[in-house]
Amino acid sequence: MKTGKLSEAQFEIIREAQPAPIDPSETAAGSTVVGLLSSLDRNMLDEVMIEHRFGPGEIVVYEGQYGDIAYLIWSGRVAVVQGDFSRPASVNYRGPGEVVGEMSLIDNKPRSASIVALDDVRLLGIHRNDFFDLLQIDPNFSTNMMEILSRRLRAAEEMSRVNTAIGRELSAELQELQSENEALRQMEQRRQELSELVVHDLRNPLGNLFSALNMLELVLPPDVLDENRELLDIARLSHLRMQDLVDSLLDIAQFEAGRPMGERQPTNIATLMMEVAQLNAFALDKREMTLTENFPEDLPLVLADPNQIRRVITNLVDNAIKYSPKGGPLVVTAVRQGNMVEVSVIDEGPGVAIAERDHIFDRFAQVETGGIRPRGFGLGLSYCKLAVEAHSGRIWVETGPNGVGSCFVFTLPIVV
Repeated sequence: MKTGKLSEAQFEIIREAQPAPIDPSETAAGSTVVGLLSSLDRNMLDEVMIEHRFGPGEIVVYEGQYGDIAYLIWSGRVAVVQGDFSRPASVNYRGPGEVVGEMSLIDNKPRSASIVALDDVRLLGIHRNDFFDLLQIDPNFSTNMMEILSRRLRAAEEMSRVNTAIGRELSAELQELQSENEALRQMEQRRQELSELVVHDLRNPLGNLFSALNMLELVLPPDVLDENRELLDIARLSHLRMQDLVDSLLDIAQFEAGRPMGERQPTNIATLMMEVAQLNAFALDKREMTLTENFPEDLPLVLADPNQIRRVITNLVDNAIKYSPKGGPLVVTAVRQGNMVEVSVIDEGPGVAIAERDHIFDRFAQVETGGIRPRGFGLGLSYCKLAVEAHSGRIWVETGPNGVGSCFVFTLPIVV
């Protein structure tokens, strides 16, 4: 007879679904089947019942194997496994006093399941011919044994019926979920199309605003311009921020759709930082903040779309200004780390709680930090994450130096 043993991994899979363990020393004494057998002549039983012992993980019989022997479990426990041992379709358990492989007593077809010892088990086996001999010797034994086997078969039939009904219900639920998923997909597609249409329509008034600001600077007398320079700077900065928001909305939709974005080229991070500092000069001045840039002269170029990465740095600097205390320092550094350049934006604000550090990069996420209510639409950091990851980089936030403030870090690949 073909024998074998499960690997440790296979045996663990089979054991995982096991109900509360039983004492392997428990025996079949007092069970219905044993009660029937005890009514027969002991010498006869010794002749037809063959004792088998198996250790944990040993395979008693294989699914698909032909056999004409059934087993009474005298002590220990076995698993009845259908399908591959590494990914079984079903696992059932039998304990002392139960019979396994009983269909072998009725037909001569391949076994429908494998039997695996879960403990040190003691089995009493009986072959088909010997079983039928026992049935002919004692009519009462024959009737009672057939009733036991009949109940087992009916229970199996009922379980099959229940499983079929459950299968139909699950199939109907799956179809319903698929329909709902398709409806949600169509709604998301329409929402995205509407969003893109709205954003595109915002470009025209923004362009008109930009033209109007330029025209005012051309036609207003110098003394009037000087008196209203701060208002014009606020209007110009607001226009730039609105333009950045519109571009971010469009780019986020493109990133999420997996479409290629921009043109990557050798890019100098220090040059981008200089442009960002100029754009944020007014905001820094209003907050009385100082911006320190730490960029080594030998910092390698990165392979990136300059416009996208400029916007990433702008968003991070803008966030740092927004959440930093008035007059606080703001530091931007860049260093080479292997084949990547690592850029850090460091502030002395209230910081970001550990539980929020992943969530803060989600689309439309707004996290209250240090009692400061968030402003805006929560798109800036979401854009940063999508843009950096589209460049094969990574972005995260950690606590600032000496446990103060926040340090937003992102990486970009260097030009090779």
